[in-house]
Amino acid sequence: MSNAPILLAESPLLLPPSPSRDDIARSLQAARLANWRVFEIPPDFSECESADNALQHIPIQAQPTPTVWLGYIPDAARYEAIYAAAHSRNLVLLNTPTQHRTVQEFDAAYPFLQGLTPHSIIVTSETEALRRSGEIGFPIFVKGVVQSRKSRGLAACVAYNKAELELRVRALLDLELRSRGRVVLRELVRLRHTRSHGDFPLGREFRAFLLDGQLLALGFYWPHDDEGALLNQVERHAVENLARTAALNLPARFVAVDVGQLESGEWTIIETGDPQFSGLSQIAPLAYWNKLHLALTTH
Repeated sequence: MSNAPILLAESPLLLPPSPSRDDIARSLQAARLANWRVFEIPPDFSECESADNALQHIPIQAQPTPTVWLGYIPDAARYEAIYAAAHSRNLVLLNTPTQHRTVQEFDAAYPFLQGLTPHSIIVTSETEALRRSGEIGFPIFVKGVVQSRKSRGLAACVAYNKAELELRVRALLDLELRSRGRVVLRELVRLRHTRSHGDFPLGREFRAFLLDGQLLALGFYWPHDDEGALLNQVERHAVENLARTAALNLPARFVAVDVGQLESGEWTIIETGDPQFSGLSQIAPLAYWNKLHLALTTH
């Protein structure tokens, strides 16, 4: 693939105000500065009606061209539709629909992460959660296969007994975008932290973006200054190695890996994602988009 890579960016002007929209806008600006060929696309099909129409303004490429999508986490049907429409124009998204699901949905990623991440089980109902809760033991961290409810605080994510577990699971099953009908019950681990947001401890956690197992960028997960954001050489080596191990275990090209430090000092995988829809955290936008551009043009 010798063509310069293409970025399909959901237009920030069409997105509701939020920190996620601001993050997309920062990436879009950085990608343009890094000489990406950028085409803005709508965030849904409400106006354009189909994926083909959403990409109609993009020229058909003479040869397969590496392509990255920048936007909000799509459901499976939207990802498949955009992937197919892009492919028909010789635009090759870095992750196939199967690869996207593998890194974005925890139940698909977990088989490749066992031993690197806290013990977890997947359930699809309150009844199943109550029946299997003994496999984890209380307290239990509860999240959807796509996202948790950590923005609502620790109380929305942790169950200390069966009554609370039933409530947490039901709340997530009602949130289709976060759970897709499946809930993760995880061993509750304690992360090192120096501050909290309400009752939620902001653990010493880092986000890594990797392409074909090669590290592109690494940054502290939480916003604002934090003394835990600084890694010494030994710590950085440990975080990068664990992120690389997880990425190489996963059958996908493009992977985001979140790594956290336990109170014991050891490091663990928190979760994975598709970098196309992962926030930058404290990753420097221009450096990241430059490095990704270079990796795709020299591959």
